[in-house]
Amino acid sequence: MGEILPIRFQEHVQLPSLGINAANIGFNNLTMESDKYICVREKVGEQNQVVIIDMNNPQALQRRPITADSAIMNPVNNIIALKAGRQLQIFNLELKAKIKAHVMNEDIVYWNWVNPFLLGLVTETSVFHWSIEGDGSPTKLFDRHASLAGSQIINYRVNADGKWMVLIGISAQQGRVVGNMQLYNKDRGVSQPLEGHAASFAQLKLDGSAIPNKLFSFASRTANGAKLHIIEIDHADGTPVFQKRSVDVFFPPEAVNDFPVAMQVSPKYDIIFLVTKYGFIHLYDLETGTCIYMNRISGDTIFVTADLNNSGIIGVNRKGQVLSVSVDENSIIPYITGTLNNLELAFRLATRNNLPGAENLVLERFNQCMNTGNFGEAAKIAATSPNAILRTPDTIERFKQCPVIQGQPSPILQYFGILLEKGELNKFESLELARPVLQQGRKNLLEKWLKEDKLECSEELGDIVKQVDQTLALSVYLRANCPAKVVTCFAETGQYNKIILYAQKVGYQPDYSYLLQYIMRCDPDKGGEFATLLINNEGGPLVKLEGIVDVFSSLNMVQQCTSFLLDALKDDLPEHAALQTRLLEMNLLHAPQVADAILGNEMFHHYDRSYIAGLCEKAGLFQRALEHFTDTYDIKRTIIHTHLLNPEWVIGYFGRLSVEQSLDCLREIMTHNLRQNLPMATKIATKYSEQIGASKLIVLFEDVKSFEGLYFYLGSIVNFSQEPEVHYKYIQAACRTGQLKEVERICRESNFYDPEKVKNFLKEAKLQDQLPLIIVCDRFNFVHDLVLFLYQNGMTKYIEIYVQKVNSARTPEVIGALMDVDCDDNIIKNLLLSVTGPIPVATLIVETEKRNRLKIALPWLENKAREGSNDVEVYNALGKIYIDTNNNAETFLKENQFYDAKVVGQHCEKKDPYLAFIAYQRGQCDLDLIRITNQNSMFKQQARYLVARRDADLWNMVLNPDNSYRRQLIDQVVATALPETQDPEDVSISVKAFMAADLPNELIELLEKLVLEGATFSENRNLQNLLILTAIKADKTRVMDYIKRLDNFDAPDIANIAIGSDLFEEAFTIYNKYEQFSDAMVVLITYIKDIVRASEYAERVDISDVWSKLGKAQLDASAVHDAIESYLKAADYTNHAEVIEVASRNNKFEELVKFLQIARKTVREALIESELIFAYAKTGRLAELEDFISSPNLANVSNVGDRCFAEAMYEAARILFSSVSNWARLATTLVHLHEYQAAVDCARKANATKVWKDVNIACVDNKEFRLAQICGLNLVVHAEELIELISLYEHHGYFTELLSMLEAGLGLERAHMGMFTELAILYSKYKAESLTEHLRLFYARINIPKVIRACEAAHLWSQLVFLYTKYDEYDNAALTVMAHSATAWDHTNFKDCIVKVNNLEIYYKALRFYLEEQPLMINDLLVVLTPRIDHTRAVQLFQKSNNLPLVKPYLISVQQSNNAAVNTAYNDLLIEEEDFKSLRDSIDNFPNFDNLALAQRLEKHALLEFRRLASHLYKVLVSILTRSAINDGKNQWNYQRKINYIRMQWILLLNPKVQK
Repeated sequence: MGEILPIRFQEHVQLPSLGINAANIGFNNLTMESDKYICVREKVGEQNQVVIIDMNNPQALQRRPITADSAIMNPVNNIIALKAGRQLQIFNLELKAKIKAHVMNEDIVYWNWVNPFLLGLVTETSVFHWSIEGDGSPTKLFDRHASLAGSQIINYRVNADGKWMVLIGISAQQGRVVGNMQLYNKDRGVSQPLEGHAASFAQLKLDGSAIPNKLFSFASRTANGAKLHIIEIDHADGTPVFQKRSVDVFFPPEAVNDFPVAMQVSPKYDIIFLVTKYGFIHLYDLETGTCIYMNRISGDTIFVTADLNNSGIIGVNRKGQVLSVSVDENSIIPYITGTLNNLELAFRLATRNNLPGAENLVLERFNQCMNTGNFGEAAKIAATSPNAILRTPDTIERFKQCPVIQGQPSPILQYFGILLEKGELNKFESLELARPVLQQGRKNLLEKWLKEDKLECSEELGDIVKQVDQTLALSVYLRANCPAKVVTCFAETGQYNKIILYAQKVGYQPDYSYLLQYIMRCDPDKGGEFATLLINNEGGPLVKLEGIVDVFSSLNMVQQCTSFLLDALKDDLPEHAALQTRLLEMNLLHAPQVADAILGNEMFHHYDRSYIAGLCEKAGLFQRALEHFTDTYDIKRTIIHTHLLNPEWVIGYFGRLSVEQSLDCLREIMTHNLRQNLPMATKIATKYSEQIGASKLIVLFEDVKSFEGLYFYLGSIVNFSQEPEVHYKYIQAACRTGQLKEVERICRESNFYDPEKVKNFLKEAKLQDQLPLIIVCDRFNFVHDLVLFLYQNGMTKYIEIYVQKVNSARTPEVIGALMDVDCDDNIIKNLLLSVTGPIPVATLIVETEKRNRLKIALPWLENKAREGSNDVEVYNALGKIYIDTNNNAETFLKENQFYDAKVVGQHCEKKDPYLAFIAYQRGQCDLDLIRITNQNSMFKQQARYLVARRDADLWNMVLNPDNSYRRQLIDQVVATALPETQDPEDVSISVKAFMAADLPNELIELLEKLVLEGATFSENRNLQNLLILTAIKADKTRVMDYIKRLDNFDAPDIANIAIGSDLFEEAFTIYNKYEQFSDAMVVLITYIKDIVRASEYAERVDISDVWSKLGKAQLDASAVHDAIESYLKAADYTNHAEVIEVASRNNKFEELVKFLQIARKTVREALIESELIFAYAKTGRLAELEDFISSPNLANVSNVGDRCFAEAMYEAARILFSSVSNWARLATTLVHLHEYQAAVDCARKANATKVWKDVNIACVDNKEFRLAQICGLNLVVHAEELIELISLYEHHGYFTELLSMLEAGLGLERAHMGMFTELAILYSKYKAESLTEHLRLFYARINIPKVIRACEAAHLWSQLVFLYTKYDEYDNAALTVMAHSATAWDHTNFKDCIVKVNNLEIYYKALRFYLEEQPLMINDLLVVLTPRIDHTRAVQLFQKSNNLPLVKPYLISVQQSNNAAVNTAYNDLLIEEEDFKSLRDSIDNFPNFDNLALAQRLEKHALLEFRRLASHLYKVLVSILTRSAINDGKNQWNYQRKINYIRMQWILLLNPKVQK
C-alpha cells in the first residue's frame, strides 16, 4: 500500500498542448488572477493576440486581436483589463462594452485584481486603487517605501476589509534574491518595511471568540535562514489574543538558492500553502504554524499562483503545466495522526474544519471528559464533533442523566448553549430544547432562535409550537416543508390567498372543494375571492367551474355566484355557454335589473339566445328581447311597443335588421300609429337610407300618403345624395308642401337633378314666382328657352329682373335672343344701358358681330370708355367701329394704349397696311410687322424699326440667309437707319447682329465707314477692336495696315488673337509697338522659332527678363553653353534645377561648375551645393571637392556619395562617406577599393547586418577568411541571416572555414538555437566524428527534429538514437537501435530506452532482437521488461523459438504471478531437467496449470519420483472436484463422472496389476 498523502495534486492542462507558444509562457506575458481564467499575450505573424483560457473548458480558447502590454482577467466575471503604455481600459467581454478607461501620469510596473471590483496599480513611486464601479479615476493610497527601490514587484494584496495592504518585491543583492515588503495600514496611514518574499492575509476564529481574528502571514529567506511568521493585526476588544507564530521553513541542501515565491491561505481549512522557486510546496497550520507536509511538485519554477476555490493553490510553471494542490479531506487527518503522530493537531483540524478521520480520537476524548465529570468540555467536543458523530439522541440522554453540580448550569443546558453558539441544532436537539422552553412560557426565545436559524424545523416541532402560537407554528411548518399542516394553518388563520401560492410553490395538491365549502360557510365574501383564485390559476383551474357553481347554488348565494361567474366567465369562451345561460337565467328570474346590466355590457356571446330572449320578453325587458330575437314575426310583435323603448336605441336597432325586415318594421310602426311614430320613422329612414335604398323608402312614404314625411326624409338626405330622382322628388315634395324657398335653394345649389325634367315641371307648375325657373335655365344654359317663354307669356319684367338682378353675365345671350325674336332696337339699347352689373364684352361683341349689328353696342361702349374702363375688348370694338366708319382711326391707333394691337392690326391689314404697321409698331408685334413690311416693300420702315428695337433674336431672324428680303434690308440699314442714329447702343447691337449673322465683308464695309470715314465713332475702342478682329477673320491682308493706322485698340488681347490665327509677325509688331518686350521675345521663340533673331533682339533691348526667356529656349534646344551665358547675363538662377538636369544629361559638367559656382553666391540651396560636389567629382577636381566639403555647406553629402558610388567613382565616394561618417556605405566602398581590413573596421563601426553581409561576401569571394570570419560572427547571431551565410560558404566549398566560424560563434553571448542546430547539421555532413560530442554538450540548445532528419540522411545511427532519446521519442530510438544494431546498440542505454516506449509491440520486437543477436543478455533485458509485458505471450514467443531453457531465470522470477502459461512452461522445463524436487514445489505453490494433462504425462515417466508426483496430482484433482460438486448442486452428475474417471486413473497408477 502506498504512502498516505494529505494533498490532492492535479495537472489540469498543459498550455503548449492547447497551441500556446512556449516562448509566451512567462511572468510578463501570462497572468492568472483566479482559478477561473488564464490570460496569455501572443503574437501570431504580424498580429498581436490575447488568448483567454477558461479553466472550466480549457479546450475552447478565446483568441482576440488585442495589442496591449498586459492583460488580466477579472477573477469572477468575464471582464478583462488592458494596459498599453499608460493607457488603461476595462471591457466587459460578455456584453461587448467598454466599462472604463483612463490614462495614467506614470508608468505602471505591476497591477492585479485585489477583488472582483477593484484594481491595484503600482507605479515606480505610488500605489493606486481603481474601482470598476462609477466614473471615478484611480485613487492614490500610499507612496512606495524606499526599501522597495530597485525591486521587481511580484505581488500586491489587500485584506478582506480593505484596511491592510502589502506590496511585495524582490531584488538581487550579494548573490542572493532578497525579498522586501511594505505593510501599509489605511486607517493609520503608516507603512512598515519587512523582509519577506511571499505574504497573505487571513482570518481565523479562535475558541471562545464570536468574531474571527485578522492575521497576516509572510515567509522570508535571509542569509541566516528561512522563517514563516503569523501575526495578528487589528486586534478586536473582547476576543482572544492570537499568539504570534514564527517557525522555520525547511529547504533541502541542494536548494541553496531557493526562496518562497507565492503564498495562499485556504479559508476552508485554515491552512497556509507556500510555494518556492524550485517547485516545492509547504503546508502549514494557520493556528499553530505546524508544518503539515512538504514535497516537490514541479521541476520548473511556478511563476504565477492563485487561490483554488478556497481549498488550495493553483499555479503555472514555465513549461506551461497548470498544477494545483489542495487538501485531501479523506487523508489529511490520518496522515497527521499516522505519519506526523500529532494527535492534538489532528483533533483541532478535524473539529474546527469538520474533517473525517479523527472519529475514534474525538469519541475517546468525549468519553474521557464525561467520565471525569468535565461536562463543559464534553459538550464542546460533542458540539464540534466531525460530521456530527456525537450529536445524537444518545448523547442528549447521557447529558440528561448527568448529575447537576451545585452553582453550575445543568450539563444538558451547557450542551445546548454551546450548540446554539456554534451553529444550528439538529432535529432531535431542537425538539428536546423546545419542550422545556415552551413549558416555561419563554416563547420569545424560540422566536429568536428561529430567526437566527439555530433550530432545525420539523413537523413534530411545529405540532409542539402550535399548542402555544399558531402563527409561529406556521413558520415552523413552512421551514420544515409540511404542506398539509401549512395549508391547514393558512385556512385556520384566514390567509386563504396564500394557500394556492404555497401549494403550487411546493407542488402540493390539497382538496380544494372541501376547502371552498369550509371557507364559504365561515366567510362568504372571502369564499368568493378564494373561488376566483381557484379558477384564475396560471396553470389552469384547480376546481371545475360547474362544481363551484353547484356549491354557490346549494347555499342559495345568487349574489356571490353572480359575482364569481362574472369574473370566471370574463374570457367569454364557447365551452362556457351553459354557464352563461345559467347565470342569465338565474338573474332574470331573481334580479332582472342585474341581468339587464349584464346583457347591456355584452359580456357573453355563447348562451342560448332564443331561450334568454323569451325570458327577457316575459320580464318586460323588450329592448333585450329585441336584441336576441331573430324571427321577423317576433320582432314585429315586439317593435310596436315604441312607447316603452328608447327611441335612440330603436333607431340603432334597425341597423341590425336586413333590408326586408327594416321595411316591414317601418311599415308596421307607421301603420300602427302614423302621427306618433312618423318622427321616429323619418329618422330611421334618414339613418338607413343608404342601406335600404332611397327609391324603396320614397315608394313606402308615397304608399302611406305621407308627403310631409317624404319632404322631411328627403330633406335630410338631399344634401348628401347624388341620385337625380331624390332631388327631383324633393323639389316635387317641397312644391306640394309650399316650401318655395327650399325649391329655390335646391334649384340653385344642387348639381344632381335632371335639369330638363325640372325645367318642364316648373313650367307646368305655374308658380307665382318664376325665380326657380330662371335659376334652372340660367344654370343649365336654357337662356334662349327662358327668354322665349317669358317674352311669349308677357313676362318681360322677369327678363329685366334676370339680367339686372340674377346674372348680368348672361346679357349677351339675352340680347342675341331678343334680336332673334325681332325685338325693337331701342328696347335692346335701353335694356343694355339699364344693366349695371358686369357684362362680358367679348361675348357681347361676338353676339352682335355674328348678327352684323356691332354698331348697336356703340352707345354702351362709348359710355364704358367715358367711365374709364381699361377693358381691352371695349377698345378693340371701338377701334374696329372707328376704322369701319373712317372716324379719325390713325389718331386712335397712335394715341390709344388699351386696344390689342394684334387684333386691331389684323382688322386693318386688308383695309390699310400703313394703319396695320402703326398698330403692330405700337404693340411690338415683330413677326406681323416684318411680314406686312415685306409683303408691302416697306424696308425703310422695317430697317428703322429693327435699329430702334435692338432685339438680337429679331436681327438674327431677318439676317438669316433664307430671308429673300435680306439684301434690301441691309442696304436700308447701311444707307439710312445707322447713319441717322446717334446712339452708340444702336450701333453696337446692329454690329453684333451682323457678326452673329456671319457677314464679315458687309461688317468691314460698315465699320470702315463708321471708324475710318466718320467722325462720331472714329475713336471708339470697341469698334477699332472689332474692325481688326473682323479683318483677322475675313481678310488677313488688311490686319497689318489696321494695326499701323489705329492707335486705340486692346493690344494684348488683339495680339493673342493674332497668335491664335497664326499672324505671328502682326502679334510681334503689336508687342513691339506697345513696348511689351518679354511677350515679343516669347513670340520670336515660341511661334516664329528664330533663336538667332531672338538673340539679336535680346542684345538690342538688353533686359533681364528677355535674357531669361532666351536662356530657357536655348536650354530646351540643348545649347547648354549659350543657355548658361544667357542666364548669367540675366543674373537669373531660379531655373537652376533644369540647368543642372540638362547639363548633366549632356555631360556638360565643366560649364555646370561655372554656373553653380556663381549661382551659389546668390542662391544658397542644398541642390546647388550637392550638384556642385557631384560636378567636382565628375570633372575629377577631388582637391576642390575636399576643400568644399570641409567648409560650411548645405549639400546632401550622403546622397551625393551614393550617386558617386553608383557611377563607380569610389574615391570620391570614399571622401564623401568619410566626411559624414557613413560607415556602412564607406565599408562597401572600401570593398570595391579592395581595402578589406579598412572595410571590416568600418563595418564594425556601422554594426549593421547588411554591411556585415556585404563585407563578408567580398571577403569570401577574395578568400580573406580571417576577415570573413569576423564578419560572419556578427551575422550568425541573427537567426534570419544564418542560412544564407551557410549557403554562401557551402556554395564555394569552404566547409572547414564554415565549421571554424560556427564553432567560434558558439561562445558568443548572443548564440542562439539556430547556430547549435546548423553546426550539428554541418557536422553530420562534413565532420561526423565531432557530432557526438557536440550533441552531448548542446542537445538542450538544438532543434532536435531538424538534426534528426540530418542524421537520418547521413546514416549516423548512434547519434540518431541519442537524439530520439533526448526528444522523448523512445519508440523510434528503440526501433532504430534494432534496425542498425551494428553501430547503434548499447545494452545499458537500450534497457533505459525500452522501458519508456509507448507501443507495447516494441517490447516483443526487442525480445526477438535479443534472441537473434544478444541471446546471453536476454535475461537482463527481461528483468526491466517483466512489469510491462504479457507473460503468456512472452512464453509463447520463447516456446516457438525453442529458447525456454535460455530464459529459465525469467520464468522463476515471474512465477509468483501464478500464470498458467508460465507454470506450464516452467514445469515442462523441470521435467526435461528431471528436477522432481523443484517440480513438486512448483506444483504445490503455483497450481494454475492443467493438472490432469500434467498427471497423465508424469504417470508415464520413467522415474519413480515423477510417477509419485502424478499420483499426488490425481489426489489433488479429486479433492478439488469434490468441493466443486458440493458447491454446484445442479451439475453434480457431471462432476461425479470426472471424479470417477480420475479415481480410476489413480487406481491404475497405484496398481499396475489392475492395469494389466
